Order: sequence, then C-alpha cells, then structure tokens
Amino acid sequence: MQPRTMLVWLYLLNAAVLITHEIDSAYWHEWVLFGVPGGIQVFLGFNLILVAVILYGHQALILNRASGLALSWMLVAGGLFAAIVHSYFLLRGGEEFRLPASLGLLAATFVLSLGQGAALLWARSPA
Repeated sequence: MQPRTMLVWLYLLNAAVLITHEIDSAYWHEWVLFGVPGGIQVFLGFNLILVAVILYGHQALILNRASGLALSWMLVAGGLFAAIVHSYFLLRGGEEFRLPASLGLLAATFVLSLGQGAALLWARSPA
C-alpha cells in the first residue's frame, strides 16, 4: 500500500473511532466529568466544530494539502489525549466509560493514533 493511501485510511479509521467515542461521551455526560460549564449545549457545540474539523482534515489529506498533514497530527494528538485522560479517570475509579464498547473505543483510538503517528513519520522519511 502506498504511504499516502495508508495515511488516508488510518485517518479515516481513527476519525471514525474518535467520533464514535464522542457519541459515547454524550452517554456518559462527559461535560460533567470535565466540569464544562454550559452542559450539553456547549458539549454539542464543541463536537459540531470538532467533527467539522476532522472531516475537513480527511478531505485535505485526500487533496494532498499541507493542512491535511497538520490535521492528521492533531487527530493523533486528540486520540492519544482521549485514551490517556480516560485511562487516568478509570484508574482513579471513575464509573464512566467502563462498558466493553467504551473501553474498546478507547483502546482502538490509542492503537490507531500510534499507528497513524508512525505512518506519518514513515511517510515523511526519505525513501
């Protein structure tokens, strides 16, 4: 598989998992967990912007724009952040995100983010 094709597919998979995690976050009332003022209203506004940026990043990557690579790195950082922060809350004894599907999404975004980051490094190294 070509490096560019691999980057596009890893972005798509990681984006799908991270967006699904955000849907799961609404179930768990994540705005309460993080103390976000404004509750669900602010949470939904944030997620609308987040999903729009993620979708734009995928399109930019397909079109071979520099912003596609920058947003790929942001997706990697976002996925790792989500997995690490939620792992911290889980280890502290938090009750949120303990369902098998929730844990699977967090594990998948961690693995996909690492893979996407490695692919980004590999794609930029000289052949």
